[in-house]
Amino acid sequence: MNLLEKLFGHGQDLTALQMCCRAFVIYLVGLLYIRLSGKRAFGNVSAFDNIISITLGAVLSRAIVGVSPFFSVLASCLLLVLLHRFVSWITMRNQKIGRIVKGKAETLFKNGKFIGDTMRRNDISEHDLMEGVRVHLNVNKLDTVEEVVLERNGDFGVVKKEQTKSE
Repeated sequence: MNLLEKLFGHGQDLTALQMCCRAFVIYLVGLLYIRLSGKRAFGNVSAFDNIISITLGAVLSRAIVGVSPFFSVLASCLLLVLLHRFVSWITMRNQKIGRIVKGKAETLFKNGKFIGDTMRRNDISEHDLMEGVRVHLNVNKLDTVEEVVLERNGDFGVVKKEQTKSE
């Protein structure tokens, strides 16, 4: 027990070696927790998915600098990861709860027309929409675009018009 106290310290009066030992363990535990929370937690950029990364980073850092008790931090982070997985599971099975937690996709452009109300509600300008079209279709005109959707994760979904045989 004396070796653990020497390596990890106690409270906020930590040496550089103790903080490094804590950082090493937190790195490994953080990696484990990220893997436990699943691929979608760090693969998407939705608010729902980002909250776990922000919260884990904030809480895990407290264990490194000794602001909070080491094992309490680990336990609370594990709870956050399991809660994230549980909410993911529920939102996958219940569309209404999914819409509340993750939001819904909204059409910004369709049939050659901007949907102004939706664009204003989401603070999306025509320039923002065109950026999404350029990024996704590599075109600078809307004549090849059938629809632009603001997806739940904040990205633009751009649907290209189908070409007719004469084109």
